[in-house]
Amino acid sequence: MPTTLTYQEPELIALLKQQDETGFRYLYDNYSAALNGIILQIIPDQEQASDVLQEVFVNIWRRIDSYDSSKGRLFTWMLNIARNAAIDMTRSKAFQNSQKNRELDNDVHTKPDGSLSIQVDNIGLSKMIGQLKEEHRVLIDLAYLKGYTHEEIAGMLGIPLGTVKTRIRAALLQLRKTLT
Repeated sequence: MPTTLTYQEPELIALLKQQDETGFRYLYDNYSAALNGIILQIIPDQEQASDVLQEVFVNIWRRIDSYDSSKGRLFTWMLNIARNAAIDMTRSKAFQNSQKNRELDNDVHTKPDGSLSIQVDNIGLSKMIGQLKEEHRVLIDLAYLKGYTHEEIAGMLGIPLGTVKTRIRAALLQLRKTLT
C-alpha cells in the first residue's frame, strides 16, 4: 500500500513558492473539490465551473509569492481567489450571453415526470391573465407561473429591472380589480 504524503501548511507553501510540482499536485488533489464546491455555488454549470477552477489553480501557481501567511490561512487565500474568479466569470459578457442563450428545460412547476405541479386553468387564473396587456401577461407568466425572479426576467427580456417591477405591479393591480 503506497504511503500518502501529507504536508503541514508551511511546508506546502514553501514547496509552492519553489514552484515544486509535487507540492502543486498535492494542493490540487487536496483542495480542488472544496474550491470547486465554492465555484459551483456561484456558477451552477459544471463545465463553466471546471474552467474557472482551472484558471484558479493557474492563478495560485502564478501568484503564490503574493500569499502572506500573517493575513490568513492558505485555504482562505485560495478560497478568495476562487470566489473572485467565479464572480468575474458571472460578470463577463461571454457568461451573460451564454445565460441568455441557454435552453430552458423545465420551469419550476414541472415535475420530473413532465407533468405540471399546479393547474392554473383549474382555478380560472389563466383566463384572468389572458385579459391583461401582452407586456403584463408575459411578465406575470414568467414571474408567478414559471418562478423566475425579477432580475432574471429583466435579463431574459433585456428590459430594465425597474420597468419589470413597475409592469408587474400594474398587472397585479389590474388583476386585483378584476377579482374584486
